[in-house]
Amino acid sequence: MSTQNFKLDPQLDLMFERAVDVPPDLVWQAWTTPDYLKQWFTPAPWKTIEAEVDLKPGGIFRTVMQSPEGQTFPNIGCYLEVVKNKKLVWTNALLPGFRPSQLSVFTAIILLEPHGSGTKYTAIAMHKDENGKTEHEKRGFNEGWGKALDQLVALMKQIHQQKN
Repeated sequence: MSTQNFKLDPQLDLMFERAVDVPPDLVWQAWTTPDYLKQWFTPAPWKTIEAEVDLKPGGIFRTVMQSPEGQTFPNIGCYLEVVKNKKLVWTNALLPGFRPSQLSVFTAIILLEPHGSGTKYTAIAMHKDENGKTEHEKRGFNEGWGKALDQLVALMKQIHQQKN
């Protein structure tokens, strides 16, 4: 799978890649099922206390994160592209229905490719300027997205075992 018309800009973009031992359809379910998102999306000890998904271009992607101290951080944006089991693109530069937002932190691209019996997982965060990218990197982009992915994998293995 390619990112098609996307070209990584090292001045503005962050990328995280890893092979995981759960298949793409389970990773997809984790990303697109609000009850699952709440269980893995935010690296512990943070929590995701709300999640809302309308899986279509222009549809809502909303989460509310909670710090260990109880502060809440709502995030709202919309999907730009949805390709089942392969690709999710969303941004907080736009609200649902493609309405412009006051906030513009980043646009995210999640790519899923079959890799043996698992998935090659790629997450890209595109930023509007170098300061945004640098700040995201300093806040622990790689560590945070890695820990969240570990939580996703553990959750989906547990759910898969319970169903079988």
